[in-house]
Amino acid sequence: MAIKIILLIAFFAVMITVGFIYRKKSTDVSGFVLGSRGVGPWLTAFAYGTSYFSAVIFVGYAGQFGWKFGVASTWVGLGNAFIGSLLAWVILGRRTRIMTQHLGSATMPQFFEKRFDSKGLKLAASVIIFIFLIPYTASLYNGLSRLFEMAFDFDYAYCIAVMAVLTAVYVIAGGYMATAVNDFIQGIIMLIGIVMIILSVLKINGGFLGSLDALANVSDPAASTQPGVFASFFGPDPLSLLGVVILTSLGTWGLPQMVQKFYAIKDEKSVHTGTVISTVFAVIVAGGCYFLGGFGRLFNIDVAKDGFDAVVPAMLSHLSPFVIGVTLILVLSASMSTLSSLVLTSASTLTLDFIDPIIYKKNSEKKNLLTIRIFIAVFIVISAVIAVIQYKYKVAFIAQFMGLSWGALAGSFLGPFLVSLYWKKVTKVSCWVSFIWGSGIMILNMVAKYIFPAILQSPINCGVLAMVGSLIIVPLVSLATRKLSSEYVDNIFSCYNKKVTVPVTETLSNGEEG
Repeated sequence: MAIKIILLIAFFAVMITVGFIYRKKSTDVSGFVLGSRGVGPWLTAFAYGTSYFSAVIFVGYAGQFGWKFGVASTWVGLGNAFIGSLLAWVILGRRTRIMTQHLGSATMPQFFEKRFDSKGLKLAASVIIFIFLIPYTASLYNGLSRLFEMAFDFDYAYCIAVMAVLTAVYVIAGGYMATAVNDFIQGIIMLIGIVMIILSVLKINGGFLGSLDALANVSDPAASTQPGVFASFFGPDPLSLLGVVILTSLGTWGLPQMVQKFYAIKDEKSVHTGTVISTVFAVIVAGGCYFLGGFGRLFNIDVAKDGFDAVVPAMLSHLSPFVIGVTLILVLSASMSTLSSLVLTSASTLTLDFIDPIIYKKNSEKKNLLTIRIFIAVFIVISAVIAVIQYKYKVAFIAQFMGLSWGALAGSFLGPFLVSLYWKKVTKVSCWVSFIWGSGIMILNMVAKYIFPAILQSPINCGVLAMVGSLIIVPLVSLATRKLSSEYVDNIFSCYNKKVTVPVTETLSNGEEG
């Protein structure tokens, strides 16, 4: 117990100290929300990765999908690395940074307003973000609850209170830069922690080969009659596995808290370096989490009674006090980094895209900054209360809450955002249709899932449908609806045609020196 408490106190002390160190750099909205667009590759890459992977992944998804698919669930982590990180940086990173700076947009709703000359799109996007980031935020706490109950054996409401207060302090004090620096520290902890935990868990059953052999002897007629299916390459249900890969990987391309990381990139070099760092981070953390969850069936767990969220904590309960302490810090790091990113995105979006234009009606730097800080506190309180209610009354599993949020946000924004970075002919109407489609189908899935075919009653599969539908809707509707004026769109895309001078070490000359 002493080891766990010492590690926690040291962790919290560092987080708070960083928050107050960067307070002086968060005196205006740009500095508070985007770090004045001067964040280097390491901080940006780690901010992206730690916002991506939270307790929802480590406890909820790793436990649920590891149990369902066995070691084949590792494909989910690899998909997160190569689709959700590598391709996201390559396809979105550079163009997002260039266009958002050209438009002067600090949030995703502001991007839609200025890209399509529509205040209505900005307001609609801010409402969608406000509604669907809250259940996602609430799910972060629940991922932590199981581990704290296992380690300390007391009501996790106290853990939620401590985590909420401390996250609020360093985010409100230091803004994006404090969040980014803490994300870097938390990311290092996650990298070291996941390797240590995997080695410790596998050791229980004789190392990697011994654990794999034991898993090959596990059978579950309800999942599959094929022998050794949980130790196989694609597991018992490859189609459902593919759906999880798509939701958790492609979904990040349309999540505002993820895309907004690209707004803050410092320069071209940061894009290239950040791409590599982010991908390696995801391979180790996401791949490791899902790989670990794949061995959950080797432990005595009653998922019918305790739920999938109990799988990973049950695995960890067999470890030494020191490793359990490291695990707590790892999951705290994952949760607090994602929580800080979500509340900063929610508060800045609501303030800059909803409160300011409707209530203030003119820009006031100090007033906007104060409002953002107030809403950060409000979002943290609301999500904490929802987390307690969800846990006490067994409203939903972690994965279901996260699937609902990811499906609605990515289903609404993925098509409009991605396609409009590359194609001039995207229309306002196509954005509206995608917004209605993505949020509408996920709300319908939540309140009346019985009307869907069996395969789509899962919020995860329904989220995949929402995202794929968004990518189809935007180009089709754009072809059939009124375009923006050529002059307006050409001015927006002119940012990609600006000439820059680079040294010969970065590009070969076509002519000879003479």
